[in-house]
Amino acid sequence: MQASFGGPPPLFQFMFVLIPTIVVVGIGYVIISSFVRWARNNASPVLTREAAVVAKRSRVRGGGETGASTSYFATFELEDSSRIELPLKGRAYGLLAEGDRGMLTYQGTRYLGFERRR
Repeated sequence: MQASFGGPPPLFQFMFVLIPTIVVVGIGYVIISSFVRWARNNASPVLTREAAVVAKRSRVRGGGETGASTSYFATFELEDSSRIELPLKGRAYGLLAEGDRGMLTYQGTRYLGFERRR
């Protein structure tokens, strides 16, 4: 009787297809969700409303053996007592202080500016 070597085991073949499929679907999801968010923001009106800065936070990702990346967010309370959290660039984040009151300009989830009231 002769041994048959008919290729890689079925589990290896399954994983060889499954892992690249998961990677491609994940990348596609990120691209599509980013495009949908961009399109929704562009379709939203630019609003300027009276608001107060009620909270600030940052999130650091990475570090150690890789480069670190910091994301900045501020929560604004609008005149109708609703709240909105918007992502900010580092410079805009540094210019805001909790308790500031003024006019917030935003479009969807896109922060456009804050003019502090004196």
